[in-house]
Amino acid sequence: MPSATGRTYRTLRLAAPATIALQLGIRLVNKTPAIFPDLILFNLVGFMAATIVATAPTFNDRRAKYAISGAIFLWSLGSTISTWNSFYKFQIFPNLTDYTYALFYPLMLIGILRSLSVSKKVVALELLDTVIIALGSSSVIASFLLRPAMLKFDGSAASVFLSILYPTGDLILVAITISLVVLQRRTMRSLILLGGILLFGITDLYFLLISATGNYSFGALSDDGWILGLLLIAEALWHHGGEIEITERVNSFMTTSALVISSSILAVAAIRPGYFPTFVLIPGFATITLAFVRMAVALRDARSVTHERELARTDELTGLPNRRRFLSELEILRRKEGTLLLLDLNGFKAINDQYGHEVGDLLLKQVTTRFSRAIPSDVLLARLGGDEFGAIIYGTANYASEIALALRATISYPFSLPAGEIFIGVSIGSVANDQATENKEGLLRRADAAMYEAKRSGVGLVYGT
Repeated sequence: MPSATGRTYRTLRLAAPATIALQLGIRLVNKTPAIFPDLILFNLVGFMAATIVATAPTFNDRRAKYAISGAIFLWSLGSTISTWNSFYKFQIFPNLTDYTYALFYPLMLIGILRSLSVSKKVVALELLDTVIIALGSSSVIASFLLRPAMLKFDGSAASVFLSILYPTGDLILVAITISLVVLQRRTMRSLILLGGILLFGITDLYFLLISATGNYSFGALSDDGWILGLLLIAEALWHHGGEIEITERVNSFMTTSALVISSSILAVAAIRPGYFPTFVLIPGFATITLAFVRMAVALRDARSVTHERELARTDELTGLPNRRRFLSELEILRRKEGTLLLLDLNGFKAINDQYGHEVGDLLLKQVTTRFSRAIPSDVLLARLGGDEFGAIIYGTANYASEIALALRATISYPFSLPAGEIFIGVSIGSVANDQATENKEGLLRRADAAMYEAKRSGVGLVYGT
């Protein structure tokens, strides 16, 4: 049975549209703006939508929930302040409304991208890419719209920018959502989310249009398009989606485009001082600064990936290449002139059993040190597991024979360990790659047979056929 908390959340999802219906019913009966329908019920739906997102199922990306819930909450807060100030002479933070509305767009953009993508982890590069793309878009908006608009609108650059931000933000949200829906298979989530974004954006653009022509009246029925859109966005997060992966190639292209555009704007400003107001240049400077930060982070991540790959191909105890690395190199040996050596320590198991694994590990480390000193830098020496080693030597058979004898000689004198001086031996199987059609498994079988013959006969080194 569903829990009490689950029933409460489902009740909230039903109560929100019921509240809209009640608000619309009151407005149809009484067309004059009133506190209860326009201040209380209208804005209550917005806060209910933010709560519906915050309590959405756990299959959602948490950051998508936080971003969308925060965006809707901020918009509802701004709407509440604006409505209050329309009814009462006592004004509450009149300038705060613009900032809450402005913050709605980047938060909603992040939420949409994450709610319709499969990535579940935000890494530093993703975050920087998002900020760079946003700042680059701001540079374009500021450069191509703000300067011409300042010739037509009164007020500071900031106020003109905010006036242009709303329609531009609506168009960006709609365009991004449509692109994501087109790229993936249509699902209930994506279609509901697209419907919510479209309804919100159309309502916002209609409001800006009729406000510019002086035909807007406070408390119009069309205002409910905002809260209906927000409620649809909130409902979308209660449905599973057929998410797509936002590829690194797309991110890189958009980030590079933002950097090029910002650099071009700054270049124009340098050639023609005063052409752009200072306010326009801030996003451009910020974009380029963050691009350098992104480069540093990308280099750090690349080094980290290289290190991780190296660890995946390195034996943890000895620091030598491991079996995976050895088999990869063996594929190269198969196509070139060279020799494969397999080495197995004599008497190691008895020492390991008698003195323990710690002494055994110390012995393997000392053996590795001696082997490493006896081979040239162009020879690959690897630990294949336990007390078995392998070496790949390019060149003539005589050259490989000299190295094999040198490796055997390094084991001829005792090892100094906490348990005392310990003597061990080594059995080496050597096979030349003289069969052009032989695969690496065939080489290994021949070398393994030669090694066991060396161990059985006690001669130490056997050349396989």
